[in-house]
Amino acid sequence: MEKLPIKTVVESLLTLQATGESATLLGIGPMSKNCVQATLELSKDDDYPVMFIASRNQVDADELGGGYVNGWNQFTFAEAVEEVANEIGYDNLYYLCRDHGGPWQRDKERNDHLPTEKAMDLGKKSYVADIEAGFDLLMIDPTKDPFEVGKVIPLDTVLERTVDLIEFCEQERKARNLPEIGYEVGTEETNGGLTSTETYETFILRLKDELEKRGLPMPTFIVGQTGTLTRKTEQIGTFNFKNAYDLAQMAKEYGVGLKEHNGDYLDDVTLLEHIPSQITATNVAPQYGTEETRAYLNLAAVEEKLMEYGLVKAVSNTRGVLLEHAIKSERWRKWMVGEQKALTVEEILTQNDAELQAEILDIAGHYTFNDDEVKAEIEKLYANLKAHNIDGQRYVVDHIKRPIRDYAECYNLSGVTTRIKDMNKVKA
Repeated sequence: MEKLPIKTVVESLLTLQATGESATLLGIGPMSKNCVQATLELSKDDDYPVMFIASRNQVDADELGGGYVNGWNQFTFAEAVEEVANEIGYDNLYYLCRDHGGPWQRDKERNDHLPTEKAMDLGKKSYVADIEAGFDLLMIDPTKDPFEVGKVIPLDTVLERTVDLIEFCEQERKARNLPEIGYEVGTEETNGGLTSTETYETFILRLKDELEKRGLPMPTFIVGQTGTLTRKTEQIGTFNFKNAYDLAQMAKEYGVGLKEHNGDYLDDVTLLEHIPSQITATNVAPQYGTEETRAYLNLAAVEEKLMEYGLVKAVSNTRGVLLEHAIKSERWRKWMVGEQKALTVEEILTQNDAELQAEILDIAGHYTFNDDEVKAEIEKLYANLKAHNIDGQRYVVDHIKRPIRDYAECYNLSGVTTRIKDMNKVKA
């Protein structure tokens, strides 16, 4: 299938909103190769485009520390997605996207309080690898400044860095004679930044002015706050329909789509509100990692049953190893609330608080899928189940599909690729 630029897809969706034939795209965190497979299978079967939104912690250049997902850098990530696509005879549209690219976007860079110049340099190196690996969309997010923690980063600073980084990326892209790419700007995490319609419009107008001065393209997406917020393994925000609608209309005036972040664990009522609110895309990531962890735990429970029935001699230690590695990863801290954030690994391991341990496993299990010990136990688990005609890997992929399918149904995604293609044929 001929690949439409992501900007064309978004502009087409904005046009289709007038006919009721539009949809809200899904930006899916590539939490594992199983997650990639689940996403592509659904996209193929139900005829809609998908975006894989990789953070710098998940996928990055080897020289910058690589990524925790399969140890992927930009090139091995692109190869892995293509490999899955080839295996399943994929014939739709997928887009490789950088989520939260830019300075201080790796946890280590922020924790080390890297000076601005150094952080910007590393952010640029990461973008160059994105561009060379064929990414279709780059999020320009210079708002994770460790020297402004807890403060609203001045809009002037955000604008200046955003425009400088877009200019840098465009120069690098053109120097390599590569096709156009889309840009995503703004962030819901600007400590009170782009939440009100007034601030949002000010940002768009000033950004447009600066980009035009330098002959740079307008972004494809602008992120706005719709009220969503993910903590632990639940949605603790409250969707604000009016704010979402107003921001979407404002972005649309400039030919840009509103992008929502933190869209995990939304209920059906909220999901169904997305089409009338005209949100163009939602990012969902940790939910899929959690669902994959839960799938492994379900399989481990089946394995235990098979041992009880005398059908398996020695069970794997999938749950135990996943739990230990999840706790030691300390990546759960980002998602915890209150005093739990400050607990030490030793306290968690020795307190014997089964409820807390289960919660950490649910939150952070997916950060450990690439650990050798974890992979070895999952292979043992699969082998034990296969001996009794259970395809563990197939179950895991199908389990991850469930929440993706729920969103796709409510977001009117079925058949949207054909609708977009038909519209662009008419234009041509």
